Amino acid sequence: MIKQPKHQTKSSTSGVLFLVVGNSGSGKDSVIAGVRTLWNSSNPSFPSIHVPTRYITRPSHESEDFVSISLDNFQQMKNKDKFAFWWHIYELDYGVPASIFEWLEKGDFVLVNVSRNIIPQVKAKIPNTQIIFVSVPFAVTKARILSRGRENPDDPVFQARIERARNRQTLPEADIVIDNAGDLENAISDLADKLHQYLP
Repeated sequence: MIKQPKHQTKSSTSGVLFLVVGNSGSGKDSVIAGVRTLWNSSNPSFPSIHVPTRYITRPSHESEDFVSISLDNFQQMKNKDKFAFWWHIYELDYGVPASIFEWLEKGDFVLVNVSRNIIPQVKAKIPNTQIIFVSVPFAVTKARILSRGRENPDDPVFQARIERARNRQTLPEADIVIDNAGDLENAISDLADKLHQYLP
């Protein structure tokens, strides 16, 4: 779902929202963090890259940076319009804070790790939305999911992630495709280069 504040219109936004999608274990967060550091440190005259911290209804874990929140508090934030958009997947709720609208109105870039299921709703409501797909072969994806130790391999949720990764190896509607099967630095550099085409 998506919430669009009253002040947010297509004419008032000059920044670009990049929805970063890819299978669990594809390294989306690592690519996002790396390109933000590289871009903001080497391009001071360019629009800044911002990465909002997501709210997730699961316990904190060292493998991922997010705000752990109870389901009740999540619902309260939704009701108070604190989220720009949110989604439910794998028995969890994810929320992206509404602060992204301030960055977009400044003309900056915003990169956020999301479920591909939310793409149509976000693109229909927020102007200048682009899709980045982080591509990784299934065997690599499976190994990464196992190595992070966040789920029990016998858990149905874990099995659902594996099957989802197996069946979703491409994203035809992506505007940018980044190969993150090899060296992370190469993926970060590739994405930074491709973001230049969206400069004003």
